[in-house]
Amino acid sequence: MELLILLTLFVVAIFLGVELITKVPPTLHTPLMSGSNAISGITLVGALLAAGSGAPDPLVNIFGFIAVVLATINVIGGYMVTNRMLAMFKRK
Repeated sequence: MELLILLTLFVVAIFLGVELITKVPPTLHTPLMSGSNAISGITLVGALLAAGSGAPDPLVNIFGFIAVVLATINVIGGYMVTNRMLAMFKRK
């Protein structure tokens, strides 16, 4: 029963995330990406804790490792987008 609740929550989160992203105007997308970069840094800390928890179930460590990889990609991507956005305002 707990798995069903977690799966339902995951599907609802995906649906709401897609709906939210499609409603954001293009002019606000880059600043919002910059803000989500900081949130991804917090996610990365949680993922590191999950990956190195030493849980007896190896599935926890596998999902923790996957979370570390995805959060790292998100942090680096957010940094690159923010850097490119700030470069647009520099004088040539």
